[in-house]
Amino acid sequence: MGKFSRTWSLMGASWQVLKEDKEILIFPLISGICCLLVMASFGVPLFASGNWQPPGKEAAAGEHVEYYAILFLFYFCTYFIMVFFNSAIIACAVIRMGGGDPTVKDGFRAALSRIGLIAGWALVSATVGIILRIIEDRSKLVAKIVAGVLGLAWSVTSFLVVPILVVEKKGPIMAVKDSALLLKKTWGEQIIGNFSFGLVFFVLTMPAIALIIIGVFIGSPAATVTFIGLGAVYIVVLALIQSALQAIFQAAVYLYARDGQVPEGFESGLLRDAMLQR
Repeated sequence: MGKFSRTWSLMGASWQVLKEDKEILIFPLISGICCLLVMASFGVPLFASGNWQPPGKEAAAGEHVEYYAILFLFYFCTYFIMVFFNSAIIACAVIRMGGGDPTVKDGFRAALSRIGLIAGWALVSATVGIILRIIEDRSKLVAKIVAGVLGLAWSVTSFLVVPILVVEKKGPIMAVKDSALLLKKTWGEQIIGNFSFGLVFFVLTMPAIALIIIGVFIGSPAATVTFIGLGAVYIVVLALIQSALQAIFQAAVYLYARDGQVPEGFESGLLRDAMLQR
């Protein structure tokens, strides 16, 4: 409950920033559409060919290479899209928290001017992602737990990478190092995130899930379509807002860790307690 309350407060502070620049919701909207197109372009052929599952141990080495190569390309494309549009949001958030008045054009300009760095980070992220996936696919429970722990450690260590790419224009490897150093300097070693946007998002989707369930059990086709449609729209809008809030929060944590000063709209205690020692 403490983590939920803290996350709710962090989302509220991020919302205050978003309210000043609601137009930046265009970035997660376009990002979501592009990710769906990428998913369809990879998923449809794989399902049609029956090759959507990892090859078994008895499969030839070429099948394994082909499967993970395709999966790597999917990861790279998806990461590139998400990082590109998150970079645009973070650029706008940094301008706003610095006292400026950002526009959508500012976000696109910042992301496009760093497109090489973004591609580099997408390549690193896809590489790490595919390594963790291979461990999960080829191992028993203990190794799956190890992969989960490694994934969590990577998520924390790289938490400030995108803001560093955007603000300082550093390459992916240097950005990872600086992210780890900033986090260590501000919160110490062996830290974990003391927030959970996913948990709050799940709770907030409960009304939509209720609408969809009601729609399924309603006898009238028109009412069923209406209820399910309302629930789906609610979830989509909520997902767009959550994505923007997370990027704004990421920018705020970066500015706090870099400068030791609390960005406008946030509280010192909230950002200080955003990370905890293990």
